[in-house]
Amino acid sequence: MSTKEMESKVKEVKELRAMLSELQDEIAAIEDEIKAYMREIGSETLQAGIFKVSYKTIQTIRFDQKAFKTAHRALYEEFAKKTESRRFAIV
Repeated sequence: MSTKEMESKVKEVKELRAMLSELQDEIAAIEDEIKAYMREIGSETLQAGIFKVSYKTIQTIRFDQKAFKTAHRALYEEFAKKTESRRFAIV
């Protein structure tokens, strides 16, 4: 692939990422409106035509890796698994 072709591809990726970001912002704004309405009417679920919308509080339990590492460093390092990956970036 030539330098010009590569530059064109990178430019296209950057433009598409910008469009994606704008769409994600629009989606988030609309979702926030729906959530605000559901809070206003005090409902965790509602029927919107053929769609069922839910906005519920959930609880999860997650392992606090940082606290465990601080409290039990040797045990953490004994069971820690190193992985390798590659990161793609355009700057």
